[in-house]
Amino acid sequence: MSVLPGGLRVCVESVPQYGRGLAAVALTVAAGGDDDPAGRHGTAHLVEHLMFPRSGGGSADPTGEGYAALVAGAGGVCNAETHRDHTVFHTTVPAESLPDALAWEARRLLGFAPTEDVIRTETDVIGEEIRGAGDAGRSWESALGALYPGSRDSFGTAAELAGITAGEVEAFFRAHYTARRMVLSVVGDVDPAGVMAVVRAVFAGVRVIRVAGEAGAAEGIRAAGEARAAEEARAAGEPRTAGEPRTAREIRTAPLPSGRPGVAVGHPLPDPVADRPAYLAQAVLAQVLGRSRLPALARSARDGHRLTSATVTCGYHGQWLASAAPDLTLAVLGRAPGTEVDAAVGIWRSVLRAVAEGPLPEAEHRRAVNSLLVAWHRQADSLPTRAVALGRDALLLPGSAGPDALPAELRRTTPAEVAAAARALLEGPATVTELAPQARTVPTARAHTVLTARAGTELAPQARTVPIARAGTELAPQKGTVG
Repeated sequence: MSVLPGGLRVCVESVPQYGRGLAAVALTVAAGGDDDPAGRHGTAHLVEHLMFPRSGGGSADPTGEGYAALVAGAGGVCNAETHRDHTVFHTTVPAESLPDALAWEARRLLGFAPTEDVIRTETDVIGEEIRGAGDAGRSWESALGALYPGSRDSFGTAAELAGITAGEVEAFFRAHYTARRMVLSVVGDVDPAGVMAVVRAVFAGVRVIRVAGEAGAAEGIRAAGEARAAEEARAAGEPRTAGEPRTAREIRTAPLPSGRPGVAVGHPLPDPVADRPAYLAQAVLAQVLGRSRLPALARSARDGHRLTSATVTCGYHGQWLASAAPDLTLAVLGRAPGTEVDAAVGIWRSVLRAVAEGPLPEAEHRRAVNSLLVAWHRQADSLPTRAVALGRDALLLPGSAGPDALPAELRRTTPAEVAAAARALLEGPATVTELAPQARTVPTARAHTVLTARAGTELAPQARTVPIARAGTELAPQKGTVG
């Protein structure tokens, strides 16, 4: 890790055994949906889009040739994700094109000056994304808002973005896209000394161009954020303390429309920085519940109370260690005909109690840990995944030993810690949301976004949809991004 004179942190890792002639660049910025100003929900999402303008000139694309087109012309791919506490842009190109890719990355930062026409184009695109989003994620967002009053998703609200101006967008960008709030990570078949020489040359002006007016813009954004927090706290009818969940044992939220009857139960997660072992124990617990305990319970089908499916996710839409913001575990349970919401919640709690009375059998514990390790190793040679993980660790998880330390940390998780994790879910606050079959409605908010050419990256997919009572249940991990 190096720090440029302006404050930009740069991490370069040579991994030719993974790279095979390729290089990945990730720019991680400490700005996300939680930073959206009052009345402008989705500003961080919009800025992400404006880094990939769909019309040439006058924005982050002063030459008129789009960033994505430049990357594609070099034989590469690029993408981005807006989260609640950060935004990450990642690009993969042939190693020989890395100097060009770094120059393009710096140029869209230095040349960010969106026009009203480009903004209207991108707000229309975001509006279509919101209207086209499906049911997935709404249960997560409902649980998040109930557990952490004032928290909002990162997708945005079309009505609030409709009136946003170029001045507002640029004020947000100048306040948050500063050198000290960014980490640039480069991974692949690269020479670190050569990469640093290019980075120093092309990113030298990033801090200089931000200085003028930066303090005023930051103050304006801060004041707007405080106003939004106060407004939402009043709406919730209680004081809001950032990062602290509600303490009520069970919080019933408004029902959500769904294609099939079900119930979603949400639980807050420990802090991934201050209480990392307990956080990792929750990741293992999610695997235990999804891989063995819930299917075993369904096979017994006691008292006629049946579940048709169960999805247990740990972390932001199934991405664990992908955020330092308050996070949650979410169980989405399908209900068979005649199984009421309370009965389904009772089944969920009975499964938790069985684990809490542990410790787990060693073989069951080992299978759960091994499933996480397999997922990690499957992606260990993914260059964009590695670049993103390095940037997130540096920016969001201070003190982290990096992604390569994760396997050893998981292996140190004990059956007793997993039992304690189950007790924490039973004893702590929880949200309960009925999923009721009815005519589909258009969601007004979703999670973060993906804009360009490839699927979002994850350190280790954790969401598992477990078939319980019937065939055809989806088995793929739930993604934390949409596009």
